[in-house]
Amino acid sequence: MAKQTVVLGVSSSVAAFKSVQLTSDLIKLGYDVEVIMTKNATAFIAPLSFEALTNHNVSVDTFAPAMREVHHIALARKADVFVLVPATANLIAKVAHGLADDMLTTTFLAADCPKIICPAMNTHMYENPITQKNLEICRSYGMKLVEPNEGRLACGDVGKGKLADLNQIIEAIEDALYSDHYLKGKKVLITAGPTEEAIDPVRFITNHSSGKMGYALAKMAKRAGAEVTLISGPVSLTPPFDVHKIFIHSAKELLKEVQTCYQDQDMILMAAAVADYASVKIADQKIKKRDQKMQLELIKNPDILAWLGEHKENHQILCGFAMETEHLLENAAAKCEKKHCDMLAANHLLTPGAGFQSDTNIMTLITPEGYEELPLMSKDAVAEEILKRLYRISQKSTR
Repeated sequence: MAKQTVVLGVSSSVAAFKSVQLTSDLIKLGYDVEVIMTKNATAFIAPLSFEALTNHNVSVDTFAPAMREVHHIALARKADVFVLVPATANLIAKVAHGLADDMLTTTFLAADCPKIICPAMNTHMYENPITQKNLEICRSYGMKLVEPNEGRLACGDVGKGKLADLNQIIEAIEDALYSDHYLKGKKVLITAGPTEEAIDPVRFITNHSSGKMGYALAKMAKRAGAEVTLISGPVSLTPPFDVHKIFIHSAKELLKEVQTCYQDQDMILMAAAVADYASVKIADQKIKKRDQKMQLELIKNPDILAWLGEHKENHQILCGFAMETEHLLENAAAKCEKKHCDMLAANHLLTPGAGFQSDTNIMTLITPEGYEELPLMSKDAVAEEILKRLYRISQKSTR
């Protein structure tokens, strides 16, 4: 297959240097990158930096000599996605109103591919009603916005205006290039990560869940067109771009959030590793180390998956998850039936590549009709397989 082409527009922000790293990252991922710079952007970074990475000439001048073709039209046709990184207030104003007075804006106007805007500017410029109105106009034309981060800016101000993390920008690019929107119009609820059950203000009961599987599911469901709600326990991951996020700590908090929003969902995937037990008493103060032994009385946490199985509507699809250390098929199949799941995704903790913290997984997908073993895959790939199978189950249930 031919490489997909990312056309990268660079404008005159101090964040322009980050677009060089973005270019390098995209090339490592297998994309062909064409760079167009505004004339003022070349004052921040030399075109040669991009040319060394891309093996393409950087376009700056619309009327550069020795062109055998109308270059801005050729680049517009070549683009599979067009991303502005960084996008200044001036550039945003131009593209919002269809101005085409240089190579970048002319090519951007001519392109009919997905378009992404990644602003970077002073916080007062970003929050200015004019800039916000221009961004609304861009959204109304179908352009995607990757909002800037908050923090200390190059000018010394503190606020919103820092260029978004490059991983988030790459995710937005890959979202735009993903064309199979089989979950468009669907609402999908996903839980992820561990729960923490407090013992005292310092200590808690938890498990080794990293949240990577649940976060992969949220990312891939959103990429497939779904409206995604992600309820996450404490993890060190950056949440997927453009999903509704709710953060919890305990199993009781998770149950409360699930009960609040489950009725509107078409699919529910319970990938969170919920603690089975919680402390009966939570000490108000730190428990001091005094005796050789200490007894901790535990009580069962609510079984959230079982509650969902009992309360799900006819149109809803419920997927549970199970991690086992022995008798995988027997235990997982029993859980699938007992919790009234449409499908249960199970893995074995001791199988290489399938344990906690890993970027890969080996899953067995269990339904009332039988089971299917998936090979070793990245968690993104596993997530896609799970979601496509759930979609097929949902199609059968509506016939």
